[in-house]
Amino acid sequence: MSASRYEGALREVIHAFKYEGRRSLANPLGGMVRNAGAVMLEGCDSVVPVPLHPWRRMQRGFNQARDLARHLDRPVVDALWRARSTASQMALPADARRTNIRGAFICSPFARVEDRILVLVDDVRTTGATLDECAKVLLTAGAREVRALTVAFA
Repeated sequence: MSASRYEGALREVIHAFKYEGRRSLANPLGGMVRNAGAVMLEGCDSVVPVPLHPWRRMQRGFNQARDLARHLDRPVVDALWRARSTASQMALPADARRTNIRGAFICSPFARVEDRILVLVDDVRTTGATLDECAKVLLTAGAREVRALTVAFA
């Protein structure tokens, strides 16, 4: 589920949040996600931000998905790790996105996901390839159910 379409002013706000380091935007964007995704959050055990590769996180200075997740009034669990760096998904067509992201995530050995209902959190869903890959990893690790919330969909 997404709060809105990735267009117009919202697209500009997400861009400022993600690429210009305007982290204060996490609060209103997180509120949008929390309100739009109330049904998805109901009964979940925790929210899981889609991780960035450590190098990308160092370059950006933060993980926008984690900043959003902190505003959803649920425990935030870093259950996923980015196991390898991938090309940016932004400019890739759908088939290439799935190939690019395949095998990029692993479940953290420190996270308890067995029999849990988890909600993945990210900023934008385009093809769903990243969210699908993350969900597969969590389900393979024993999660009972994986849902997904984003600020916007393209």
